[in-house]
Amino acid sequence: MAATDRQPPVSDSAPRLSGDAEVARRGPGVLRRLLRHRAAVLGGAIVLAIVLAALLADVIAPYDPIRGKLSDMLQPPSSEHWMGTDEQGRDIFSRIIHGSRISLQVGVVAVGISLTTGTAIGAISAYFGGWLDLLVMRIIDILLAFPSILLAIAITAILGPSLTNAMIAVGVVGMPVYARLVRASVLSLREQDFVQAARAAGGGHGRILVLHILPNALAPIIVQSTLSIGTAMLDAAGLSFLGLGAQPPAPEWGAMLSRAQVYIQLAPWVVTFPGLAIMLAVLGFNLLGDGLRDVLDPRLRR
Repeated sequence: MAATDRQPPVSDSAPRLSGDAEVARRGPGVLRRLLRHRAAVLGGAIVLAIVLAALLADVIAPYDPIRGKLSDMLQPPSSEHWMGTDEQGRDIFSRIIHGSRISLQVGVVAVGISLTTGTAIGAISAYFGGWLDLLVMRIIDILLAFPSILLAIAITAILGPSLTNAMIAVGVVGMPVYARLVRASVLSLREQDFVQAARAAGGGHGRILVLHILPNALAPIIVQSTLSIGTAMLDAAGLSFLGLGAQPPAPEWGAMLSRAQVYIQLAPWVVTFPGLAIMLAVLGFNLLGDGLRDVLDPRLRR
């Protein structure tokens, strides 16, 4: 073969794609692998159903979720009331559909609080290091030493029982996980060649963190966020069950369980369907998060 037909060897010093370009290049391939992941598809279908139920609750729900008729109290499932009625004659199906709005809102807002605060704390701590990193991590260790539900109960008890305070409490409880996760990613990225090149080009600390380091740490953050939404919904339901979250007559799944526990033997459907709604929501987000982890982590793709 002629020398001119040979391909030149690929140099190890060839320029690599930046974080944004790499994510854009891998996007279609990630989506294809995700669609081939059966558990992720099942989880995505459950999550999509919950989102559609929350968006179309006024159209789907056949009855008012707040008002009921005492003459219809504790009716078993039938063609008129698909999931039966509760102790005040309210349609359980309508309350579960409207409750998806509250649970989804709690999950997204709580994870948003955890994500923004935890990412900022972990990134700044790891990037600057030194005594700041030591101090911040010791505070994070203290927060992680408490059981999450007990810490959420303590925060909600201090702030007062309400849905807003429950979202804040769940968000604060989830913040240390993001701080640890982002710190580990930033520690592995801050000495990479592309970061050094950005420093040599005169980039400021904030620009380097936001435009160069964090885009390359998005994969574990996305996976953790998806998994955390289900956990946040479960924690918020637990707080509402204890009377520290959503207050009656709000159609929140945990509050529905709290009121229905008295009638578990007389009318088991008042407990069964809200419990199934919580289980399916958590299962859907967990399956989707596991699928994203398998797809985005090169070590788990096989």
